Amino acid sequence: MAVLAATHANIQTCAERLRAGELIAMPTETVYGLAADATNATAVAQVYASKHRPKINPLICHVSAPEEAFELGVFNAAARRLAAQFWPGPLTLVVPRSATCAVSKLASAGLATLALRCPDHAVARALLTETGRPLVAPSANPSGQLSPSQARHVHAHMPDIDVLDGGACAVGVESTIVGCHDEAPTLLRVGGLSRDVLEAYLDMPLPELAENADRDARLAPGRMLRHYAPRAPLCINGETPDGAYLLLGFGPDAPDEAVENLSPSGDLNEAAANLFDCLHRLDARAAAEGKAICVSPVPTGGLGDAINDRLKRAAQN
Repeated sequence: MAVLAATHANIQTCAERLRAGELIAMPTETVYGLAADATNATAVAQVYASKHRPKINPLICHVSAPEEAFELGVFNAAARRLAAQFWPGPLTLVVPRSATCAVSKLASAGLATLALRCPDHAVARALLTETGRPLVAPSANPSGQLSPSQARHVHAHMPDIDVLDGGACAVGVESTIVGCHDEAPTLLRVGGLSRDVLEAYLDMPLPELAENADRDARLAPGRMLRHYAPRAPLCINGETPDGAYLLLGFGPDAPDEAVENLSPSGDLNEAAANLFDCLHRLDARAAAEGKAICVSPVPTGGLGDAINDRLKRAAQN
């Protein structure tokens, strides 16, 4: 299949195909998503099948404007404040489904909640507007593997899917997910909007859901213990494996042996944007050379929390 330039004609064609129940990979500011009509249960099922994704892992539903989300979910005061401040952007809100919600229940993994996001990417917004329907769009990769932050990543790992090329993803890691289904908001996944920013805006700490709190039915995507993983063995925090390895460095003090650097200046925003692209390149080389991948320590705080979360899950055996 093809990598398509994000022209108006191609966006129109992709919207027609989505309305007909087909799948298209689309760019967002976080990662590329495997898009399907969220109201079409057959199309949503095809997303799960194409990704080999467990059906207990819900999908994020993308909308073109906050007003559309307000019709699909029940937004309490905290959810509306967060949507008003951070949408469009890399924030997903998990809220109760509205009584008239047209999104397939399969997208919610059978739960009474719905994960919603309004992306901040011109191509994604144009496609959503042209389609005229909400779109589920989990990362366009086989489940559990490295997420795609460029169109070529999608084309390499899901060659049967056409992908709209919107360039490199500016944020580069998946959205932050906040649960607003109870009275107080809960952090369900760290991501492209830092916890510090959210807590400062809410003027309160965000409690986290325990790792095994939703063992039977995941409240949010990205909570599987092993996720975002390369094919090659991965060591993190500067720990070195037995045998040969390729080093992914971070910052100006990265060892000379580092073959790539997430951010030579030590900028966490740059490191997040580069994370998956660096891992894709190193994974291809490591697989060809029979080596592991080692990642230098990355500071916590800000987007460092999202980077370390992805690396921790990727390194699980």
